[in-house]
Amino acid sequence: MTYTGQVKPGAGPDVRELTALTITKVAVDPKMSNNCYLLRCHATGEQLLVDAAAEPDTLLPLIGDAGLTSVVTTHQHWDHHRALADVVAATGAEVLVGTPDAAAVTEQTGVPVTRSLEHGDTVTVGDCTLSVIALAGHTPGSVALVYDDPSGHPHLFTGDSLFPGGVGNTFGDADAFAQLLDEVSTKIFGTLPDDTWFYPGHGDDSTLGAERASLPEWRERGW
Repeated sequence: MTYTGQVKPGAGPDVRELTALTITKVAVDPKMSNNCYLLRCHATGEQLLVDAAAEPDTLLPLIGDAGLTSVVTTHQHWDHHRALADVVAATGAEVLVGTPDAAAVTEQTGVPVTRSLEHGDTVTVGDCTLSVIALAGHTPGSVALVYDDPSGHPHLFTGDSLFPGGVGNTFGDADAFAQLLDEVSTKIFGTLPDDTWFYPGHGDDSTLGAERASLPEWRERGW
């Protein structure tokens, strides 16, 4: 496997080929270094984008002539949807957002949300199905998506709710931190195996097995 998940703005994408799905990871904006993930179903050619964070001139060529069925915005923060209006205008893609964040995304981008997501919902890209995990704390309506690869291990797109080394920033709100860590512990670490590979909204990827032993440390330090 040549995929590493180590990408930098302006340096091009990294591509991971699964049996039924291609994952293309690209970083945009040198200041924020947001990760965007283009998922393509091999059987149908349909594509889904996780976070149209910035740089439509980078994202649209990756999407190419195959078009885009939908964009999932993992949460309402401005740095994760700056290219949403341009990508939707160019592709006609549906816009999917966690219910508590949906109104904020529309207000900030001017793009109507096609579908509000709840915990346990499913999102399809061609013949592939992803399950929605709602994770309140970083924002009220943050969502993660898990693709349980029938030919391998699960793949989890976490937005800013989980990173290598800790959960997402809760900006000094102790209650929000406790809620986020509890939800990550129960809904992610409590249900998915150690070989689950996760893809965060910024920076490098990791596996749940590499992070699981650190959960008590994260709780003790409070961030």
